[in-house]
Amino acid sequence: MVWERQDIWDAIWLSVKVAGIATAIALVLGTCAAAAVSRARFFGRDYISLLFILPIALPGIITGISLRSAFSMMDIPFSTWTIVLGHATFCIVVVYNNALARFRRTSGSMIEASMDLGADGFQTFRYVVLPQIGSALLAGGMLAFALSFDEVIVTTFTAGQQATLPIWMLNELIRPRQRPVTNVVAIFVIAVTFVPILAAYYLTRDGEHTGGAGK
Repeated sequence: MVWERQDIWDAIWLSVKVAGIATAIALVLGTCAAAAVSRARFFGRDYISLLFILPIALPGIITGISLRSAFSMMDIPFSTWTIVLGHATFCIVVVYNNALARFRRTSGSMIEASMDLGADGFQTFRYVVLPQIGSALLAGGMLAFALSFDEVIVTTFTAGQQATLPIWMLNELIRPRQRPVTNVVAIFVIAVTFVPILAAYYLTRDGEHTGGAGK
């Protein structure tokens, strides 16, 4: 049976863990960056915005080679965390674009009114800002998870000896007898990645809140 093979479950668990951590990092950093760029005025703001978007605009092989060279120069051993860092580079872009679009549609007067009424920064974010950007963050997070879960190129350069589910499938394709097994797992991957992308589409179907929906 396909699902009785431990190597498949190990690959699935690694993919889920990496995608979950990378998405969490992207949600925090992407939201903070979007808030700073949308609300503050400072020298070089446009260049900083470009740097955030650049990883998703560059070919994956360029990103992968660059990350591998950086890890080697800093003597960082390849592990789960190097995969997470690699995936976070483009996951941040997805969350950043979604959050930035929503921040630009959110009236600054609401935040000012909240502060004038005595709310502190945390209360303003929780009760005023978060409800305004919540669906954009949810859509961005789901898109980031889906992109991370099925990423191959960047993972190839940052994984070392570990194998996420897409890498496991790529290795199994050279074995003709394993193709039926690979096909079953491929259907699973399609289902896992299709559901969050479809959900993100319905959450932001007007098309004005979603940016960077593909890599």
